[in-house]
Amino acid sequence: MSVSPLLAAPVIVQVHLAVAMAALALGMAQLAAPKGTRIHRRLGWVWVALLATGAVSSFGISGLAGPGRWSAIHGISAVTLVLLVSAVRHARRGNIRAHRISMIALFAGALVITGAFTLLPGRLMGAAIFGW
Repeated sequence: MSVSPLLAAPVIVQVHLAVAMAALALGMAQLAAPKGTRIHRRLGWVWVALLATGAVSSFGISGLAGPGRWSAIHGISAVTLVLLVSAVRHARRGNIRAHRISMIALFAGALVITGAFTLLPGRLMGAAIFGW
């Protein structure tokens, strides 16, 4: 394991990684913690901000598709932004079941599944963790 690939990465990649890791950690805590409390709502807003920042920052990263080009992962970022708005609306309207489903889907899709793809050979996290 080496952090040198991460330190050599462009700043936008470092920002993206930092907010994604923070969102992953906070998301796990939110999933395990009691729901509906004041702290759940406040930390939920922090999580939404982290996820939105991660999604928006991804549009400045074009490693797989080539310089200036977007890939399928950018589609996931667009869907993430739409689902975030939808999930917040569900909570505000009292549709807690839809809110819960949306947030779990966001956690799984935007963080866990896409995060797993970053571990593949040729990807930055794979290089940092496995030395690909």
